[in-house]
Amino acid sequence: MSQSALTIAQAMADTALILVAGALLAPLLGRLKQPPVIAEILVGIILGPSVLGHLPGNLRARLFPAPVRADLTALAEAGILLFLFLAGWELDLAQARARQQIVIAVWICAVAVPFAAGAALAVWLYPAHELIGVHRVGELPFVLFVGAAMAITAFPVLARLIAEHGIQGTQIGTVALASAGIGDATAWCVLAAVSAVTVAAGPQRLLSVAGYGVLYALIMILVVRPALRWGIDRCIRSAVLGPRLFVLIASGVFVSAYATQRIGLDAIFGAFVFGLIMPRDARHALWPEIGAPMAQATSLLVPVFFISAGLAVNATAIGTRGLIELAAIIAVACAGKLGGTAIAARLSGMSWRDSSILGVLMNTRGLTELIVLSTGMSLGVLDDRMFTLMALMALVTTALTGPIVPRQTPPAPSAALVPAADAEQRS
Repeated sequence: MSQSALTIAQAMADTALILVAGALLAPLLGRLKQPPVIAEILVGIILGPSVLGHLPGNLRARLFPAPVRADLTALAEAGILLFLFLAGWELDLAQARARQQIVIAVWICAVAVPFAAGAALAVWLYPAHELIGVHRVGELPFVLFVGAAMAITAFPVLARLIAEHGIQGTQIGTVALASAGIGDATAWCVLAAVSAVTVAAGPQRLLSVAGYGVLYALIMILVVRPALRWGIDRCIRSAVLGPRLFVLIASGVFVSAYATQRIGLDAIFGAFVFGLIMPRDARHALWPEIGAPMAQATSLLVPVFFISAGLAVNATAIGTRGLIELAAIIAVACAGKLGGTAIAARLSGMSWRDSSILGVLMNTRGLTELIVLSTGMSLGVLDDRMFTLMALMALVTTALTGPIVPRQTPPAPSAALVPAADAEQRS
C-alpha cells in the first residue's frame, strides 16, 4: 500500500476515534447540563499535547502525524463552511422588531463593551505575544482581533441552549437570539476588516482587498441572491426538491468561500455570507432537503475540527505568566459580556434577574469562538499560547451557561426556531 493510501486510511481511523470519543463523553457531561460542544472541545484537548502529548510512547505523533493532520484539517474545513452557512441562514433578524428598543440597546452594549475591554486588555497582552517565530505581529491587527474575539456570542450554540431550557418563547430568549444574531453579524464584519488589514502588505493591497470585497458583496446581493430566490421559487412551485438542489446549494457555499479566500479574506466569510443571502421565507420548506442533510454532515465533520484546534491547545505549557493572563482574559470576557448586556437590558426595563440571565446567555462562545481563533492563527495574528488561552476562555464561558440559566417548561415550538434547534445538535 502506498504512503498516501496509508495516510488516508489513518485519517479515516482518526476520524472514527474522534467521533466515538465525543459520543461517549457527551452524555456524561450532559448530566452536568453541558452541551455536546463542551465534550468535543475536551476531546480535542485530551487528544492534543495537553494530555496525550505527556503520555509515554509519543502517542500524539503516532496517532496524528503531520500528513494525517493535513487531511483532517481539510475535512474540518468542509464541515466548518457548511456550519457557517447554516448559521448565516438561521439568522432571523425579523424577530428583533417586536422588542426593537431592548434588542438595539443590548446589541450595541453586548458588542461595544466587550470589544473595548478586550482591546484594552490586548494592549497589555501584546508585548508577550508580538512574535510568532521570527514573524512580528502588528499591534493594530492583534488588538482589533482580540477585541472582536471577545465580542463574539455563539449564536448557534445559544439557539440550542435556549431551546433546551424552554425559554425560546420568552422575552429573554427572543432578545438573546435577536441581539446575538445582529451582534455576530457585526463581529464578523469587524473580523473581515481585521483580516483585510492583516493580509494587506500596504495601503495599496488594503484598498485592493476592500475594493474586491465590496464588489463581491454587491454581486452576492444584486445577482446571486435574486438568482437563488428565482431558482428556489421555481423548485418549490414545481415540487422539484431533492439531492440535486442540496448539491447546488453546497456547491454555492464552497464557491463563495473560494471567492473570499481569493480576495484575501478567509473562506469562512464566504460561507457565512452565502447563508445570509439565502431566502428565509422558504427555509421551512427547504429544511428537509437542504438544512437537515447539512446539519447531519456537520455533525460528522465539525467534531474533526476540534482535533485540529485541540492539537494547538497546550494548557500545560502556559506557565505562571500564562495563568495570570488566562485569569485576566476570563475576567474581562465575562465582565464585558455580562456587564454590558445586563446593564443595557436593565436600563431598557427588564428586571435585574432577567437582565443577569440574559447576560449569562450572551456570554456563550463555544464553537464560533474556536472558529474565530483558528482564523486568527491562520492569519498569523495569534501565537500558540494566545490561542490556548483564548480557547480555554471559550470553554469556561460556554460551560458556565448551562448550570446557571434556569430551565422552564417549553412553550409550543416556534416554526422559526425549530430548524435552528435541529441544526445545533452538535453545538
